[in-house]
Amino acid sequence: MKNIYRPIEATLEGVIVETPTIKTFVLRPKEDFSFRTGQFIELTLPGMGEAPFTPSSDPNIKEKIDVTIMNAGRVTSLLHNSPKNISVGIRGPYGKGYPLDKFAGKDIVIVGGGVGLAPLRSLLFSLFAEIDKYNKIVLRYGARTPNDMVYKDAIPLWANKKKVDLVTTVDVGNPEWKGNVGIVTTIVKDLPVDIKNTVCIVCGPPIMMKFVTLKLLDTGFAPGDIYLSMEKNMSCGLGKCGHCRVGKYYACKDGPVFTYEQLKDIHDIWD
Repeated sequence: MKNIYRPIEATLEGVIVETPTIKTFVLRPKEDFSFRTGQFIELTLPGMGEAPFTPSSDPNIKEKIDVTIMNAGRVTSLLHNSPKNISVGIRGPYGKGYPLDKFAGKDIVIVGGGVGLAPLRSLLFSLFAEIDKYNKIVLRYGARTPNDMVYKDAIPLWANKKKVDLVTTVDVGNPEWKGNVGIVTTIVKDLPVDIKNTVCIVCGPPIMMKFVTLKLLDTGFAPGDIYLSMEKNMSCGLGKCGHCRVGKYYACKDGPVFTYEQLKDIHDIWD
């Protein structure tokens, strides 16, 4: 029987600097590792601790995993200061991913904020691999400044893919920035979709997710068609510690992907 607590050994093969505070870590497990887009892993630094992260890489690639991580705590700081080729551990995958079967034949609106584009990158890879199953992908992404945008080289490539409508924004521009300036809700309007045949996926800081969700509801999207990635306070990954309780749900076990319909009557879901 598989030991659910035993990490798989992996090598930190590469580090890509995305922003001054965000890096993408390329991990090569010692055995093939698979996950569904939206699921998460527990990444272990032996003897120092572990933390949950959602892979940002293509789920169809089994031999390596990318995780895009903001330096925001003890374990993430240790990771950001780790050299290449160290050994780490991977537990999982855990949770429920995006229900891609329910997205077939629909317009798909994806809204990301800051490092929240990381789990959405994995989703995009899955959608691009079978693009003919979907009507169109409308991607809206916002960051604090141009320097805070992740995947800067990939975004123009995504914008040129068939069936993709992509707009970016920043809260504060600079002389080189030629795009939209304003919070992400300023580009979540006049969406070129059929509201009755669209699913929306939102991932980012809680305050951004709150106001994007309210904007989508005001636009006419149904609560059951808005999917939220609630990756907050997860610890054990197994629904044992209770840190990630969201009303009657556990984010690690019942999510981290939920519809707003599931969560709308729960107090303080954005805290």
